[in-house]
Amino acid sequence: MSDRLMTVNADTTLDYVEAVAEGAAFEWESVAVVNATADTEDPDCVHLKLELDNLAEEHLPKHMEDLELTPDQARALAADLEKHADRVDDAQADE
Repeated sequence: MSDRLMTVNADTTLDYVEAVAEGAAFEWESVAVVNATADTEDPDCVHLKLELDNLAEEHLPKHMEDLELTPDQARALAADLEKHADRVDDAQADE
């Protein structure tokens, strides 16, 4: 693993996913870490974080995305992920 801004441990949601960073003049394939969490004490939002490995510094410096979601936004995202996961499962079952 590369030097990370995110902590990766046994509680990390997804510690290895295929990812692509796209810009106007570049496309960089990498692996990434995705983590969903909320503060331990007095949580006021859900954090969805994403960090790609070994991103080409000439295009984009090392960084992490952190989306702050309300509970309703987190549930809407979860429902959409479930819907699309079902579509992929159905398509693969038809093959």
